[in-house]
Amino acid sequence: MTTSAVEPGTGPTPDPAGGRALDGRVAVVTGATGALGRVVAARLAEAGARLVLAGRDEARLREVASDLGLTDDGWLAVTGDLDAAGSASVAKATEATFGAVHIVVHLVGGYAGGTPIAETDPTDLESMIDQHVWTTFHLARAFSEPLSRGGFGRFVAVTSPFGFNPPGRNAAYAAAKAAQQSLVLSLAQEFRGTGATANTILVRTIDAKRERITAPTSANARWTTPEEIAATILWLCRPDAERVNGVALPLFGGPTPG
Repeated sequence: MTTSAVEPGTGPTPDPAGGRALDGRVAVVTGATGALGRVVAARLAEAGARLVLAGRDEARLREVASDLGLTDDGWLAVTGDLDAAGSASVAKATEATFGAVHIVVHLVGGYAGGTPIAETDPTDLESMIDQHVWTTFHLARAFSEPLSRGGFGRFVAVTSPFGFNPPGRNAAYAAAKAAQQSLVLSLAQEFRGTGATANTILVRTIDAKRERITAPTSANARWTTPEEIAATILWLCRPDAERVNGVALPLFGGPTPG
């Protein structure tokens, strides 16, 4: 893992909806250079959080920070994989730079599916477990103690309703998402009484191109935009959401998984 920061910028503007609810908080965002990661980072910064942007490409992390106008003392870049050593390095670098960590938003993941189990390549299952299960496990292991130490902590992961209600031809993805869900909900139980929470947001498809809004169809009716996900994450991270712990929150326009 390597770390860096950018030159001073103009700084974020207040969030009209959430105000500066996260002033003084330090938030780690994994997958920060993706379409969702950029929006989430922007909303957290607008709410006053200092950011640790985690990803594999330092140049792209710098680009995100520059686009958001983050100041030199308001952000940190950490590059590398989210294996055991890498996740521990993110935690160590965060506390060394900012003295604490209050929020972890885990957005790393991918998709492999579309084939029946009999035709699924075992490497697809391995890949899904690596991306969804192992990264979540390593992050939870690295951050559970610092998040629960100071009376305020938030761990949020974006996952899928397929972990609860797996469709056919998606066994590898659904199995990994089910395991990821169990990890986060187990962490939530360990956080009880500490002021820290752990929750997941269930999303069917991240609508990065906003097609549900610009070109609505029955196929994309249950997709979710990055802005909608980011707003929900921000709400879960607010101090007044302390009672929300161990929840799998559906964010796809329906009350039931699937």
